[in-house]
Amino acid sequence: MAFELPELPYAYDSLAPFMSAETLEYHHDKHHKAYVDNGNKLAAEAGLADLSLEEVVKKSFGTNQGLFNNAAQHYNHVHFWKWMKKDGGGNKLPGKLQAAIDSDLGGYDKFKADFIAAGTTQFGSGWAWVSVKDGKLAISKTPNGENPLVHGATPILGVDVWEHSYYIDYRNARPKYLEAFVDSLINWDYVLELYEAAAK
Repeated sequence: MAFELPELPYAYDSLAPFMSAETLEYHHDKHHKAYVDNGNKLAAEAGLADLSLEEVVKKSFGTNQGLFNNAAQHYNHVHFWKWMKKDGGGNKLPGKLQAAIDSDLGGYDKFKADFIAAGTTQFGSGWAWVSVKDGKLAISKTPNGENPLVHGATPILGVDVWEHSYYIDYRNARPKYLEAFVDSLINWDYVLELYEAAAK
């Protein structure tokens, strides 16, 4: 299954002013495309080109760093674009998701603080996550392209804290970017969709 660069699910300028068209053009058209192109080449060389993306990520973790870096980043970004939408974010969550955040993460305000803290304290490049692990929601952070899939969890929300995700719009103010992501960009409907699939 060759990796393919997905179309953005919105116009380049639709997330402004929280994420600019310039950021999306570079991030999607250049960075994500490079992960796809490199990943396809490396998966073919490793004889893993027929596997699903999730299988390539899991099989290459700890065994083929180059392939893992590109496949994991492709997986992360396929979802990252869908984790955002125009007029997203805020604390009006679908009921089922709100209930899970209340019971597992201590409520919306604590989730927001802990999720932003995870992204802020990830040293260097990486991601902050909300995942389903052992039937419960958990917040974590990972370096570089690593994701919860390789730690026995299913990610339902992630935010990219590589500098190319925010530097054009926020310069070095990573916490401001993370606040904008939570307050104004998260596509809670997509998070719910992944939560329902993971909780089955």
